[in-house]
Amino acid sequence: MSAEEPESAPTRESRKSGALVSAVRWMENLGETGFAYLLLTPVFILLGAIALYPLLRTFELSLYTNVIGVGDAEWVGFEHYVDLFTGEADSNFPGTTQFLWGDVTVNGEFPFVHVERLLRSALAVTLIFTVVSVFFETLIGFGQALVLDQDFYGRRWVRVAIIIPWAIPIVIQGMIFFLMFHPSAGFATDILAPYGIVAETNTLNDPASGLLLAIVADIWKTSAFMALLILAGLQSIDRSLYDVAKVAGASRWQQFRLITFPLILPTLGVAVLFRTIDAMRIYGLIDISSSCSVVPSLSCMVVSTFTTQRGLSSAVAFVTAGVIAIAVLGVIYQQYREGF
Repeated sequence: MSAEEPESAPTRESRKSGALVSAVRWMENLGETGFAYLLLTPVFILLGAIALYPLLRTFELSLYTNVIGVGDAEWVGFEHYVDLFTGEADSNFPGTTQFLWGDVTVNGEFPFVHVERLLRSALAVTLIFTVVSVFFETLIGFGQALVLDQDFYGRRWVRVAIIIPWAIPIVIQGMIFFLMFHPSAGFATDILAPYGIVAETNTLNDPASGLLLAIVADIWKTSAFMALLILAGLQSIDRSLYDVAKVAGASRWQQFRLITFPLILPTLGVAVLFRTIDAMRIYGLIDISSSCSVVPSLSCMVVSTFTTQRGLSSAVAFVTAGVIAIAVLGVIYQQYREGF
C-alpha cells in the first residue's frame, strides 16, 4: 500500500489579527447602551471643543484683573466673585445696576424686599424675566398648538399668522415696542397708563415698565416657537387612542388629561428647556426697547464691563453660565421624576 498522504495543514484565518480587527470585535461585543454612547462620542468631542473649552477659558480670565489700557493682567484669584456677591463690584456697572439686590432688611426685620432695589439687581431681573416669560409662552404656545392640531378650513393661514412674530428679527421687534411707548411718537402709554399698568411719564426709563415691556415683547415673539415644538409632539400622538376614548365615553377634558397631556409632557419639557436657556441670556431686546441701565440683566452686565473690566466681565459670564446650568438641571430633574 502506498504511504498515507500527510494531513492537510490547519486552515489559517482568512484575516490577520490586529488592532483594527480587535476594535471591530470589541464593538461587536458592546451592548446597545454602550454602542449608543460610542456613536455619540464624536458629538461629545465636538461639544467639548466648542462649549467646554470657552467656558474653562472664561473661568481662567475671571481669575485675573485686566483693565484695558491700565496695565498687564494681574492674578486676583476669586476676588471678582467675592466682589460680585458682596456688592463691591457694583460701582463698575452702569447706572444703579447691582448684581444682587441691596439691603433687604428694614428695622432689623427679614425678609423685606424693596421692589425698586429688586429691579436694580441683574440677577433678580434675569430670573423674573425668565420665569414670567417662559410660563406665559408655554401657556399661550400650548393653546395655539391645540388649536393648530385641529382640522379646520384655513389652518394653513393661521399657522403662517402665528409664525410671523417669530420670524421678525430682534432689532425690529425691539424698535416696534420702543416706538409704541415713545413719549412723543408712541400711543401705548396713553392707553395703559390710566390703568396703572405702566408709568404715566418716561415709560421707557421706568424699571418696572421697562421690564414689563421686555416680557410682553418676548412673549409676543416666542410663543410661536413654543407652539411649533408642542404641535410637533401633538401630531406624533396615535389618533386611535382618541377613538378608543370616545367609544369608552371619555369627555374632552378626560381625553386631554389622560392622553394628550401625559404623552406631550416630554416634548413640553424639551420646549421649556430651550426657552429657559434662551431667556436667561436676554440682552438685545432689553438694550433696544429700553436700555441695560434701566432694565439690567446678567448678559447686559457682561457686555457693559467687557471693554474696561475684562476679568470682572468674565466672572459675570461664568456665574451666568452657572445659573443657566442650575436652571437646566432643575428642568431635567423634574422631567426625570415625572418620567419615572
